[in-house]
Amino acid sequence: MSELPAEYNFCGLPKEYSDKTQSKFHILPVPYESTTSYGHGTAFGPKAIIDASLYMETYDEELHQDTYKVCIHTLPFMEPSKNGPEDMVNTISDHVSKEIESFENNDRILIGLGGEHSISTGFVKAFLKKYSDLTVLHFDAHADLRDTFDGTKYSHACAVRRILEYCQVVSCGIRSLSREEADYAEKTKRNIFFYREAFDKIRKVKSLLSKNIFITLDIDVLDPSIMPATGTPEPDGWLWHELCFFLKDIAASKNIVGLDVVELSPMLGNNAPNFTTAKLIYRIIGYIAQSKKWIKP
Repeated sequence: MSELPAEYNFCGLPKEYSDKTQSKFHILPVPYESTTSYGHGTAFGPKAIIDASLYMETYDEELHQDTYKVCIHTLPFMEPSKNGPEDMVNTISDHVSKEIESFENNDRILIGLGGEHSISTGFVKAFLKKYSDLTVLHFDAHADLRDTFDGTKYSHACAVRRILEYCQVVSCGIRSLSREEADYAEKTKRNIFFYREAFDKIRKVKSLLSKNIFITLDIDVLDPSIMPATGTPEPDGWLWHELCFFLKDIAASKNIVGLDVVELSPMLGNNAPNFTTAKLIYRIIGYIAQSKKWIKP
């Protein structure tokens, strides 16, 4: 491994490959945590992801390409709101709106690093201002369909319920939900694909998505054997190759306009989950770049 670069950004890229005006991908760290209900630490997730990314090999052995050459810019960390989760959602929406409105010809991708899952509502609100036909593709162990939780409608446990007030959501990998959520999903005929069926029904999943999609990926969609560093790890989740296969297919068939990756809670003494998350983000960047022909292998 080469000497650690002085630049502190995703992958530790030098200015040549991280300049804001040239980069196709913009990383927005959002170290926000306010409503987590079991394990804590998601506020430290964005930094842990970037720290781990500094040690990744930037050649992608699956895609046979130097993905970083598409250029990846890391934006300043967002300052968390002290006025409650609803204000934070609105703050994120305003901030993200300004960022994506500056993208010319819709030829750049914004990636949010969480932080807890409640941040996703702010991202989706912003993207809907630009893409009226947006569908959200939601990867998660949990349905996140509660109307309120712990006294707020903007809890991480309510993220998808809030997003549904704005646009359609297709959920994949679910393997835990409350009776309230199950009843709501049945009553409203929600598009939920449970863990054991989503992988086998990828064609059905794609048929429910619009052309333009936003991906929100809760890292606990992965099995805790490879992703224990999350607030509420649920057994029996997807493994690395399954999730990557799914994402590659989606990137090849749909226009991913943005995404966020949330709910990493770093563990003292175990860097593997941080590294896995960083590499997953880099792999997704590679899938998108390849599908859009932004980079040659």
